[in-house]
Amino acid sequence: MSSITLALSKGRIFEETLPLLAAAGIVPTDNPESSRKLIIGTNRPDVRLVIVRATDTPTYVQYGAADLGIAGKDVLIEHGGAGLYQPLDLNIAKCRLCVAVQKGFDYAAATRPGGRIRVATKYINAAKAHFAGKGMHVDLIKLYGSMELAPLVGLADAIVDLVSTGGTLRANNLEEVEDIMPISSRLIVNQASLKLKRDLLQPVLEAFSGAIKP
Repeated sequence: MSSITLALSKGRIFEETLPLLAAAGIVPTDNPESSRKLIIGTNRPDVRLVIVRATDTPTYVQYGAADLGIAGKDVLIEHGGAGLYQPLDLNIAKCRLCVAVQKGFDYAAATRPGGRIRVATKYINAAKAHFAGKGMHVDLIKLYGSMELAPLVGLADAIVDLVSTGGTLRANNLEEVEDIMPISSRLIVNQASLKLKRDLLQPVLEAFSGAIKP
């Protein structure tokens, strides 16, 4: 029997995807937060979930290890989106990608034409495109976590990172100086799966579409 595999990451994306799955009549049999299983069954024998790192979701879908997945716009920009169909903005896991600096740093002066700054981020592609659009020269430093530390110890002048409430920035004496883009999670589909498993996938896509909240 033909089946479909959905790639999801733990945490906020998984929790906010549950109502969408329910709208499609899909209920996971285990909670990935409490289970060590990486492949989770559902109430439907033709649907299973694979639990992956958020940054790996597009890769699993691109190469057909999963038929569809849910990934943040930030992750998709860094991945490049090759081989992926992105039919829906699900309006979940919302936040924004911002530039932040240590309080007291003169960002306006540092970013004048001809200026050069060092920026720490794990979102290299998004940061590069943003600063190139401003005609700025930047030295991008790839980090994987604790971005807020970089300006405090002199590693970078600024950071580009996801911000939800801004609480972590404030706790570390940083402030937002520029919004780059709003971020939310998208439904992504393997292009070959869409052709070969359309009868299975289309009802799921339609259910998700009808359950999206503004």
